[in-house]
Amino acid sequence: MDFSEDDDHVAVRRAVRDVCRRFDDDYWARLEAAHEFPWEFYRALADGGWIGIAIPEEYGGGGQGIAEASIVLEEVAASGACMNGASAIHLSIFGMHPVVLHAGEELKRRVLPRVASGELHVAFGVTEPDAGLDTTSISTRAVRSDGGYVVHGRKVWTTKALESDKVLLLTRTTPRAECARPTEGMTLFVANLKDPAVHITPIPKLGRNAVASCEVVYDGLVVAEADRVGEEGRGFRYLLDGLNAERVLIASEALGIGRAALRRAVAYAKERVVFGRPIGQNQGIAFPLAQAHARLHAAELAIREAAWRVDRGLPAGEQANTAKYLAADAAFQAADAAVQTHGGFGYASEYHVERYFREARLQRLAPIPQEMVLNYLAEHVLGLPRSY
Repeated sequence: MDFSEDDDHVAVRRAVRDVCRRFDDDYWARLEAAHEFPWEFYRALADGGWIGIAIPEEYGGGGQGIAEASIVLEEVAASGACMNGASAIHLSIFGMHPVVLHAGEELKRRVLPRVASGELHVAFGVTEPDAGLDTTSISTRAVRSDGGYVVHGRKVWTTKALESDKVLLLTRTTPRAECARPTEGMTLFVANLKDPAVHITPIPKLGRNAVASCEVVYDGLVVAEADRVGEEGRGFRYLLDGLNAERVLIASEALGIGRAALRRAVAYAKERVVFGRPIGQNQGIAFPLAQAHARLHAAELAIREAAWRVDRGLPAGEQANTAKYLAADAAFQAADAAVQTHGGFGYASEYHVERYFREARLQRLAPIPQEMVLNYLAEHVLGLPRSY
């Protein structure tokens, strides 16, 4: 078994780090406080070709795999950008995967090159206030009309809705009660967000405030049939095709946050002197940081295996979910240890670790909570009865 890092992966890390050095912690703290989208950062990543890294070359992208995309997002998060940086580009890097796999050629050529270049922002509209994780219970309806559909409904936690021109929107085209299976009767569209029939409201939240999460109400939005992704009624299955890859990318972002937190904590533990000695000399400080390093390293190995399997088309449900679980927990423990290492200063914004802490907490909730990962592993890996 060869654990040496691929030369191309090393080059990706170095190049992304070079871009991210231009955007320091103060940049991210300022945008977080102002609730301002990181346009300068986004354009820098787009100009470097990193936005389209996982989009096929024939549509203007880099044609790379999940391993390469995960490295980009890890390095962005590890720079101190955390989720504000990663979420600014995450959906452009991989949110269009169902379109790549299942959309018609005309829709692909109309949308994907503009996403790859960074020109077109696309949000992701799936979650609803009354359905939550039970996606088959969504109530947003798309009803057939002349030449297309008319959409009514409400979505929540739609990231980048304020900045995006389009949304990858999951709707019900057949009521659940009329379907043989709950997963049937749902359809995906690449719909317009800049439309009078769409009403967007940011949701006040704990962190990641440079990138808004929004409630979006669709009140008679007209969507052309040409903007439908694949066949009517198969949207849920199209979404499932990308779940393992998404888990890997989210895990990589968590890994990056954990490394950012550990880096700052170690630096502070070396320079902060109390009772005539650096606090890092005390095992009460040193051991939690060493433990954080060990956990992050273990999570990284799980991420690398999962990405390797996804890129080779191998079954990866166990590996991808495990990577997400381990990385989210490791990042949170590292961020918590960083706050504790700083003592009272860890609560002060100027040291940035409180921002890392808030960003790391999100990873244990989204896009799937830790408990649902354990449900998956219990049922599909251990063979225990389904619990929900």
